[in-house]
Amino acid sequence: GPNKQNVGLGPFRDRRRRLLNFAKAANILVSPDSCTNTRIEDCYIVSGDDCVAVKSGWDEYGIAFGMPTKQLVIRRLTCISPYSATIALGSEMSGGIQDVRAEDITAVHTESGVRIKTAVGRGGFVKDIYVRRMTMHTMKWAFWMTGNYGSHADKNYDPNALPVIQNINYRDMAADNVSMAARLEGIAGDPFTQICISNVTIGMAAKAKKVPWTCSDVGGITAGVSPRPCDLLPEQGPGKMEEGCNFPTETLPIDSVELKTCSYKINY
Repeated sequence: GPNKQNVGLGPFRDRRRRLLNFAKAANILVSPDSCTNTRIEDCYIVSGDDCVAVKSGWDEYGIAFGMPTKQLVIRRLTCISPYSATIALGSEMSGGIQDVRAEDITAVHTESGVRIKTAVGRGGFVKDIYVRRMTMHTMKWAFWMTGNYGSHADKNYDPNALPVIQNINYRDMAADNVSMAARLEGIAGDPFTQICISNVTIGMAAKAKKVPWTCSDVGGITAGVSPRPCDLLPEQGPGKMEEGCNFPTETLPIDSVELKTCSYKINY
């Protein structure tokens, strides 16, 4: 909308002191673009767009620039976005997106929880994505992956540039009043692979879609997920995925940066 503000970060390569703490923002989206070692935390965002939009360049321009967004941490985010995603990866992801770690996320009255957006001609990759401890209330989709996003910077994109989407991990989540659990649409001949979803309970809305999961051109596994996922993400059964969808245990350099705080007093 006309009042939307985009807090853009990037490009930053190995900027270990890049730290964002942006709270109680109205109609804001935060967009790390071609950033390395970034931390976004303790944010309350109300937006008409994606609350956090992770990017790295568009089509042939992003491929040529070749600077991915990687080593991104998102913590303690609360998002309200009725028409977009809590966390979106893409669709401008042609330079690559890798090693994104999101935890302790709350979404309220938001179109989707986590959304991956890409298309033929993008090239690049979205891989090694980890999300845990997410709570969602009143959603259209909990998970959404789109391989036909479609829009291009111009007509010079390479139709043979196919994106790589792999190692996508979601675990320890709960949702209620959801219209559709997941819409996962890869690309024919270029499937999205190594999707792992575990310990996720999605409560469906009273007027939810009759088929809670729709999947095409994707592959992976699930464990302890309700309602039952699509056949392309087979349930492994209890006790068979104790190591599945694991969140990384090693810390990133940005986690060693301490935010300086200050206080002030206003006299009226």
